[in-house]
Amino acid sequence: MSDVVLYDYWRSSASYRVRIALNMLGIAYKRVPINLLEGEQNSADYLALNPQGFVPTLTIDGEILTQSLAIIEFLAELRPESGLMPSDSASRRHVRALAYAIAMDIHPICNTHVAAHIMAITDRADAREEWMRHFIAGGLSKLEVMLGKFEGSFSFGDTPTMADICLVPQVYNARRWGVDLTDLKRIVEIDARCTSLPAFQAAHPDRVKP
Repeated sequence: MSDVVLYDYWRSSASYRVRIALNMLGIAYKRVPINLLEGEQNSADYLALNPQGFVPTLTIDGEILTQSLAIIEFLAELRPESGLMPSDSASRRHVRALAYAIAMDIHPICNTHVAAHIMAITDRADAREEWMRHFIAGGLSKLEVMLGKFEGSFSFGDTPTMADICLVPQVYNARRWGVDLTDLKRIVEIDARCTSLPAFQAAHPDRVKP
């Protein structure tokens, strides 16, 4: 495997997911920080890699990969023994549904550029915090019900999958924005199990921030 380079931002949920996946697979990589707050994602050089101007971007074996879930599924196919995705199609559909509920339904509404727009169209100083808490709390409440349909120590089964890789960064965001997690018992339990694992610990924003 040639040099692996991850372009990311330390607090980005999507970047956090890919760091976890790479760590779980034991794939060494070089980080190139992209400071979203300073607009580095809009530089000509970065847009040549990722026309959306989002993070993360992963370069591996001559390929340029974008979109965190596409990257994680690529890595799962690269190392099928990792368990990032289950081996049977029915189980993979369940894992995707859990992951998508976070990455496609909660995360986009609370993305940096969305929150910035909210602040641009209102004079309320607390608008961003209220927005974040409202949508994260609502999304996680629905996810709690979804998780209750499955058994195991993790989101789906007894080993971490792509669903857990999405869950942990979202719980980090929930705590950051002051979301009440009291009634989300399964989510909190799964998060605790995941964050006790070295691959998750090494990917934590506090471990990689500048």
